[in-house]
Amino acid sequence: MAEFLDVFSRAKYYDIAFWRDVTDEVTFIQDLYQRKLGRPLRTFLDNACGPGYHARIMAKRGVKTFGLDLMPEMIEYARQCAEEDGVRVNWIAADMRTVRLAEPVDFALTSFDSLDCLHTVDEIVEHLKTMAENLTPRGLYLIEATHLRRSSLSHYGDFFYEGQRNGTKVRVDWATNSPQVDPVTQVAEVEVVMRVVDDGREQIIVDRARERFYTSQEYIALAKVAGTLEVVEFFGEFDLDCKFDWSPQSQRCLVLMQKKQ
Repeated sequence: MAEFLDVFSRAKYYDIAFWRDVTDEVTFIQDLYQRKLGRPLRTFLDNACGPGYHARIMAKRGVKTFGLDLMPEMIEYARQCAEEDGVRVNWIAADMRTVRLAEPVDFALTSFDSLDCLHTVDEIVEHLKTMAENLTPRGLYLIEATHLRRSSLSHYGDFFYEGQRNGTKVRVDWATNSPQVDPVTQVAEVEVVMRVVDDGREQIIVDRARERFYTSQEYIALAKVAGTLEVVEFFGEFDLDCKFDWSPQSQRCLVLMQKKQ
């Protein structure tokens, strides 16, 4: 997700609308690392983590975990959630293009289409180099993006997210301006509208940001330009047996990169 600063600074409302159970996704990550490296996952980075869904479950399973997000409000909210869960996560408010962790991790994850906030080749290459520097030898980096059938350069698609908790209702309508993707830059100007009913009062937050679309071959090419990571596999779901293709079970685009020796 791009940098919708007005929406993302309202971390509690974001959590209500976008929450999803990522338990199986965390299991997939652990199993994937075991299959690729032949040993259990020991350290993990939840990149652009938001409320830290993956980070908190991973920490609960005994993995040393870092949670990174650009928004201090989101990091503070994630910290409070982790305290309520009774787990310890190393929370960091920083830019994923330049962050330097206190120690390298075995596995890094960028989920929820969060890579789309990097718009230029220079930005994405800088980010990939940074991720490699923060990985242990042969460490893995997984990127989650929307499947082409739902959103592509020629058809942005229609999306909304909603939820309610303790009497608070939140709905986020995505791409309300029917955005078109620039065919040269592959960037779209996207408007989102967050509607909140909290304690009987309604709020409407309108926000805009730019989103970059990437193709499968671009991931491969950009990793080669960065020179420190290589694309080793694509998945269509958080499932070791699900390929990225047009089959019904392939609902996402998961790009797996590995640090070069």
